[in-house]
Amino acid sequence: MNSTPYAPRRAFQSRFMNLRGLRHHVLEWGTPSADRPTLVMLHGWMDVGASFQFVVDALGDERHVIALDWRGFGLSASSGSDAYWFPDYLGDLDALLDAISPDGAVDLLGHSMGGNVVMSYAGLRPARIRKLINLEGFGLPETRPEQAPGRLIAWLDELKQPQLLRPYASLVAVAERLIKTNPRLSPDKAAWLAGHWAEQRDGAWHILGDPAHKRSNPVLYRKAEILACWAHIEAPLLWVEGRETDVAKWWGNRYPRSEFLERLAVVPQVEQVCLDEAGHMLHHDQPTVLAQHLQAFLS
Repeated sequence: MNSTPYAPRRAFQSRFMNLRGLRHHVLEWGTPSADRPTLVMLHGWMDVGASFQFVVDALGDERHVIALDWRGFGLSASSGSDAYWFPDYLGDLDALLDAISPDGAVDLLGHSMGGNVVMSYAGLRPARIRKLINLEGFGLPETRPEQAPGRLIAWLDELKQPQLLRPYASLVAVAERLIKTNPRLSPDKAAWLAGHWAEQRDGAWHILGDPAHKRSNPVLYRKAEILACWAHIEAPLLWVEGRETDVAKWWGNRYPRSEFLERLAVVPQVEQVCLDEAGHMLHHDQPTVLAQHLQAFLS
């Protein structure tokens, strides 16, 4: 695959911040405004903050946007441990908002894993969020206490084995990998994103994600605890999904859509949007249409 990389309409400023003792990479478009809050964007698992470039371009010049590379992703430092814990993402987000908006609320958006983080956070710190956007952060199937021994054993066993991510021979090969994962991603966007999703070292291109993220999570997903947090959300919520997303390929019949809608009902104010010709990476598939919905919601 050979393609001229996508040409961003808005260039971001790249900077680093110390959050909870860890060096985090932050991308920033525009400058803060007294007229509207900063829009904070948080990416999903095995993604990077630059993934939001296409939506930011479609939003227009006036919006101040900040995207964080989660710990162990992109140019942010790894945790230094052999495992990652969900509460640390909440702590990192809290520290980020302390630094960039200590006295005012922000608009908060998360995709996938990032969507799960922002939902919990908005229930824990409701006064810090003006508007909330969740892009396909469905949560996970409910777990049962009897699953705990198996999960913990799997985790202990995996700690003894090194976790690896496949290297790629060229940046073109990285772009091809991105398109294989999401066939709707255009070649020009894949060519641009590849350079932010991987780095060259030792004669190969390596994905900017700590392989330790691949280890099993020994902590069970407790739906009741998650919903207790969601119930405290005060900000209006915009839920966005792609019409082509097939949740059954992730969970089979363990977590039907009807159950997700029951969970979502605990949030007091919800607007739901479904984007045509879009799957899980909807911010890549339909950035212009998504931006139109964001502009209407955030205004």
